[in-house]
Amino acid sequence: MPTYEYQCTACDNKWEEFQSIKAEPTRKCPKCRKLKAERIISAGGGIIFKGSGFYQTDYRSESYKKGAEAAKKASEASTASSSDTGKSESKSAPASSPKKESAD
Repeated sequence: MPTYEYQCTACDNKWEEFQSIKAEPTRKCPKCRKLKAERIISAGGGIIFKGSGFYQTDYRSESYKKGAEAAKKASEASTASSSDTGKSESKSAPASSPKKESAD
């Protein structure tokens, strides 16, 4: 059952009520007892995930986990070999570019 927020237009009292979706909205203010209560739109409750067990891969099968591990190792190996190749290419490149002489 949801919790609804109400506000009295007569005395500006605000409160929450835990009631069924099918229930009629409360009209009587618990503070001033007038029939001026209105249900207001609220932001609702936020969801906060704490602790372990909320990761996408926590409930995967063992075969999926093994495949993901192998793919991770393969990508790490390919990035390591490409970074080594990049270093050797930078050594063979010229240190500076030729300068143009200006005509005065």
